[in-house]
Amino acid sequence: MAMNAKEIEFRAKAIGKAVQENAPSESVLKFLNELKTGVHANEDLLRQTKIGVTINRLRTHKDPAVQRLATELVSKWRDEVKKQSKKGTPAKVAAANGSASPAPPPSGTASPAPSQAKKKHDVPPEKRNHKTDNVKYQVTGSEARDACVRLMYDGLAFMSEALPDEILNVARQVEAAAYTNATSVNEAYKGKMRSLFQNLKNKSNPQLRKRVLSGEVPAKQFVVMTHDEMKSDARRAEDEKLEKENMKEAMVAQVEKSVSKEFQCGKCKQRMVSYSQAQTRSADEPMTTFCECMNCGNRWKFS
Repeated sequence: MAMNAKEIEFRAKAIGKAVQENAPSESVLKFLNELKTGVHANEDLLRQTKIGVTINRLRTHKDPAVQRLATELVSKWRDEVKKQSKKGTPAKVAAANGSASPAPPPSGTASPAPSQAKKKHDVPPEKRNHKTDNVKYQVTGSEARDACVRLMYDGLAFMSEALPDEILNVARQVEAAAYTNATSVNEAYKGKMRSLFQNLKNKSNPQLRKRVLSGEVPAKQFVVMTHDEMKSDARRAEDEKLEKENMKEAMVAQVEKSVSKEFQCGKCKQRMVSYSQAQTRSADEPMTTFCECMNCGNRWKFS
């Protein structure tokens, strides 16, 4: 049975109280399941009750089950409003609830006003940041941590088409995960946040931002990834190719080594030098000589 606005607002307050008092997750899940079956979302109802804002905050809850159900609910309601917008029905629903005047019959010449919740940002993707998006990033109660939330937002927003609320939610998750690992606002925490920001804004690896924003790479995983794990597939393939070439060259250089007193080490000036030669360039070019001092270990090569 569909809930009215008062019933929805009651459950929103109950959820807020349960979270504030650190109640067992079962209590929150119970209210979420009631909302899942009882809320038939439309734009007017969501605006009036602000239930979407309340549930969206639960996407950073400590219990993964709460996070999943909250994310599912927000997506479900968003899709329902989107479908209604396409059909041109939001105004009719609002009129039925007594909150707006009845909409005129569709004439086929005018399109319904787009939902503000679905409106795309009008700032060019390459210029987006917390200032252009007018984002209130002061969410942790700590000035130092808020600055890192802002940093993560700027990294995630760069070249993104996602809505500000979606980006801010992920930025908060990343900062919270990094803070949990560091246990305090120390140098390790600050260094980690700077490193994550640089990787997010890396123009040669746009897939990383998309994977973190979409949840394919969860915040807890992202903050412990190594630099190599963050590389794009193309960059990783290039590095593997270079490594194989270097390995091949190193192996060639070790073939048929001889010891000679004809070469002098530029470091220790001794003349006990082992050397080998290999054709590393085209056939009409001179061979490359690889040298190693038997006294100090200094290595060099020449053609």
